[in-house]
Amino acid sequence: MINWDNIQNVLLDMDGTLLDLHFDNYFWREHLPTRYAEKHSIDLTEAKSSLFSRFEKVEGTMQWYCLDYWAEELEMDIVFLKEEVTHLIAIHPHVIDFLRAMRRAGKHIALVTNAHQNSLELKMKHTSIGEYLDAVISSHSIGLPKEDPMFWLKLQKQLPFKAETSLLIDDNTTVLRSARTFGIAHLLAVKNPDSKQPPCDHAEFNAIHSFRDIIPSNADL
Repeated sequence: MINWDNIQNVLLDMDGTLLDLHFDNYFWREHLPTRYAEKHSIDLTEAKSSLFSRFEKVEGTMQWYCLDYWAEELEMDIVFLKEEVTHLIAIHPHVIDFLRAMRRAGKHIALVTNAHQNSLELKMKHTSIGEYLDAVISSHSIGLPKEDPMFWLKLQKQLPFKAETSLLIDDNTTVLRSARTFGIAHLLAVKNPDSKQPPCDHAEFNAIHSFRDIIPSNADL
């Protein structure tokens, strides 16, 4: 699937790619609505209806990914509420093996995420992925979400990379499209971002079931 001789930079998404998206889906779809219902003394169905309509209005924007925005909008301590379910934070199978293989192969490994800094810090605190990364870039330091093709141009100013020798792995089809528009040559989707949900259909892109699918053998390097 990949000719590793052509890859110098490996750009990796976090939530749904390296980490199981179940944590985030459970938080936004179940845990936060439950706490919101308690705060406003309403039933869970009403809480979900109110929150989900708000989510849809800003999905894919910087506001959607900003914990400060939601803390202010909902008047709730989002970081504290996330701490309540940190036991659900999990690394996808074979991710660490893949990161170790990339390091042995001398690839430059960068985490490129839409996650807010507080969310990023929480995930790093509860996983070991940070020790394998050469760079960590949040879209909040760029000022644009990864869904915007201009994000990648601005990223190059913080993280010099050649589009033709870079691989991006992401579970978000819109992000992959924006990276393709920019010119990133090597793109892979993730079929199972949430281990508790059915596989996603990424008809436009090659996709992996597991990072085991692309761990290079010695013969590939």
